[in-house]
Amino acid sequence: MNNAFGIVNPAGNHIKVEGLQSYRTIGAFSFLGRYRVIDFPISNMSNSGIDQIQVYARRMPRSLVEHLGTGRHYNINSKRGKLRVLFAENSSDNDIYNTDIAAYLENLECIERMHYPYVVIVPNYMVYTENYDQLLETHINSDADITLLYHTTDNAKETFLNCDLLNLNRQKGVLSIEKNRGTAKSRNIFMDTYIMKKDLFIELIHKAKDLSSMYTLAQIVNSQCETLDIRGVSHRGYFASITDFKSYYDANMSLIDYKNALNLFDDEWPIYTRTNDSCPTQYYETADVKTSVVSNGCLIEGTIENSVVGRGCVIHKGAVVKNCILLPGAVIGKDVYLENQVVDKGASLIHAKELIAAPEKPGYIRRGDTI
Repeated sequence: MNNAFGIVNPAGNHIKVEGLQSYRTIGAFSFLGRYRVIDFPISNMSNSGIDQIQVYARRMPRSLVEHLGTGRHYNINSKRGKLRVLFAENSSDNDIYNTDIAAYLENLECIERMHYPYVVIVPNYMVYTENYDQLLETHINSDADITLLYHTTDNAKETFLNCDLLNLNRQKGVLSIEKNRGTAKSRNIFMDTYIMKKDLFIELIHKAKDLSSMYTLAQIVNSQCETLDIRGVSHRGYFASITDFKSYYDANMSLIDYKNALNLFDDEWPIYTRTNDSCPTQYYETADVKTSVVSNGCLIEGTIENSVVGRGCVIHKGAVVKNCILLPGAVIGKDVYLENQVVDKGASLIHAKELIAAPEKPGYIRRGDTI
């Protein structure tokens, strides 16, 4: 794809992942043990032939920048391509002004310098796979001004409550974009993914600035639904949106199911991530592991059931980890019983012998804590 560049959009102010977001931006969240959430949008772009990518970061960027590095591990063309992290350094103390439009205005020169007619804009908090090359071809053939990607769900009353949705006509034209208030089961969830001409994108940025300092890209696009030809394209396959703590937990746990994982992972569409050269996981005689995803570099002496275990974790003899997510470097002490918990990076559970939370409200152990 030689006629589009990519933008990874920062998460909006309506997205709050308690605990985890205190230490890193959502794109840098550990996902399924060995990935970061941002690996999915960047891998989609790389596999689609997009090798000029701008990643926007607003808060807590250190983990994200360390993980992205030069972008070589995403198979981006080293001569022609470039992965660039852009910062919104003029952030306001009042979050209502810290919109994606504000970030674009601050880095408008970088957008204008891109010598590509089209732009593909994707979120940093959603997990899915999509061929943007095919999506761009669909956009061009339709003669639409803007193409939006959506996912149809029949469970919108309980899930995707912090997401936008698309109201479509019979020809898949977008009538409006609104918040999902949980009022109906069947909804078209907007995947915060846009394709449009670069010139139109810049025009919308300026319009949003003139209309309101609080406007987001979704809001300015919504305001243009009656004047522009905006089309929706349906997504097929696995889709998760990480908008709060429970949705992060549910997204990880859902992919323990092999059938769900097959809807996301494909040998022909690799998900790239930063490599780690740690040794294979060691399973001792006392280890008992069932229906779990266990990363490399771990030492397992205890029991793991229906859990996601990140790199370099240690689970001592007699410990039981059930329905949990362990981020890299977590230590579960001897005879500790853990159920329905998210244990952040480097935390050690040694003295508290039992920590159980309700499945509908998982517990959280802070990064680096000793309990």
